[in-house]
Amino acid sequence: MASNTKEKLDSQSIANSTSSTILPEAARPPQSDAAPPQNSQDGTLQPSLADDVYIVDWDGPDDPSNPKNWSRKKKWAVTLVVSSYAFLSPLSSSMMAPTSDQIGKEFGITNNLVLALCTSVYVLAYAIGPLMLAPVCEIYGRLPLIQIANLLYFAWNLACGFAQNTGQLIAFRFLSGIGGSAAPSIAGGVLGDVWKPEERGQAISIYSLAPLVGPVIGPICGAWIAQESNWRWVFWSTSIVCVVVQVIGFIYLRETFPPILLERKAKRIRRNMTDAEKGKVQEVRTVYDGADREWKNIMRKALLRPLALTTYEPILQVLSAYFAFVYGTLYLFLTTLPSIYQGVYRESVGIAGLHYLALGIGLSGMSQVNAHYMDIIYKRLCARFGGEGKPEYRLPAIIPGAILLPIGLFLTGWTARASIHWIVPDIGILIIGGGMILIFQGIQTYVIDAFTLHAASARILNMIASIALAVIAFFRSIAGFTFPLFAPAMYNALGYGKGDTILACVAIGVGIPAYAFPTFVAWLVRVADVGVVAPYFFNRPFLLWMYGERLRKASRYAKRT
Repeated sequence: MASNTKEKLDSQSIANSTSSTILPEAARPPQSDAAPPQNSQDGTLQPSLADDVYIVDWDGPDDPSNPKNWSRKKKWAVTLVVSSYAFLSPLSSSMMAPTSDQIGKEFGITNNLVLALCTSVYVLAYAIGPLMLAPVCEIYGRLPLIQIANLLYFAWNLACGFAQNTGQLIAFRFLSGIGGSAAPSIAGGVLGDVWKPEERGQAISIYSLAPLVGPVIGPICGAWIAQESNWRWVFWSTSIVCVVVQVIGFIYLRETFPPILLERKAKRIRRNMTDAEKGKVQEVRTVYDGADREWKNIMRKALLRPLALTTYEPILQVLSAYFAFVYGTLYLFLTTLPSIYQGVYRESVGIAGLHYLALGIGLSGMSQVNAHYMDIIYKRLCARFGGEGKPEYRLPAIIPGAILLPIGLFLTGWTARASIHWIVPDIGILIIGGGMILIFQGIQTYVIDAFTLHAASARILNMIASIALAVIAFFRSIAGFTFPLFAPAMYNALGYGKGDTILACVAIGVGIPAYAFPTFVAWLVRVADVGVVAPYFFNRPFLLWMYGERLRKASRYAKRT
């Protein structure tokens, strides 16, 4: 950053310079971003005081072209559009689960593992897609990548409806998943671009809800399609919805990636910065330009940096492992719920699909509660501990989630029997959904804050934040792919009670020690000055609250924030 320091003019040098000198972007008035520099009386272009280099940056902290300074209406428009993209793709991931029997009969599939693979191979693409698409996003921006990837999803998803054998279906599902993986992995970066840390809690809550409610609504729709029509309409119907979302995206979605926006600004300036005598264009570059923005370097870093983040970021390792387990558990339930209500309670396909509503109510209901309190808790903690924001202030949401998840697993597993009314396992599923969304939202906002909280001071952190989200997406997608594959064998051998007990014990072993010690009763009873029923543990001993900052500072990239 030494060159940036050299190129930035302080107020004294500006005052002493001539009126014909080209000022750096930060020193120029906002309205002059596209205006040509002033020439001297003899018509010669005067060089800048920074070695003939014109640095383009935002016009101060209130620059309206900076996405963080957009109006709330525009920010919410972008948030809702990217959430729609992030909703549609996961909708397809599980929508075909209730139609597995139809597909098996038509294609002659008798192996349960192959049937599960037809559904979960889509999620496997979620692990690979973000790593392939990250460098493209860095060069061309978030907007074209999301829209083009969505068109790829549309094409291959439509092709799934015309598949003639098992191999074609699996291949088309995987390719549609590659296209569909863009929105869930990039949308978090879009929200980091437009929302400030103290504002983004509610936006993240809505966004993180979309890719979780999508897989819940999908099987409900798929079940009734399977009962009333043909399995091929599962793919054709989602393709129709994709067209609607794409049209809305073309109208309302805007580019938010700062390096791309500043590069556009630099191009406008270059068109007017020509030496009248020599016809030479003065060098104009943005604060993000450098060797790391070259294509070869971006590709190399895009391939190596996920491995580096996984190796050198302890905080990312901890969060990715827990996130992967919870996400895998979600997809395990998505693929096995029909067997509970069709096999144990002898319900029809359509009626059995309605039980996914319990999971959806838990996800959406707890998400709204968390959305209301997340930013309130964050601001109160900032005020309480010196006014400086820290990613650890996002951890409160994870604690009740880490406790609710195993409770729901125990309740669902041991009550899924014909002698107990179906509403009881539904209550357990609802509790599971509530616990999951709290964990997802807490981890998602923590990662975004940990890598972008003060990213303006280090340009490279923009890409690191996106790759950190891609790393988490990779591990969670691997879990989402593998968990449904072993679920049928596990439940056939152990039953639902013992099978869910194993999952609950893992959830306790991983989640409770990491996020909450046995101070939960006092945590529920006591209400401190934060103003909500959650703050008692703020001074209590749980690992990430006590050691999260130390662990984050031991990380190579996160500590730069």
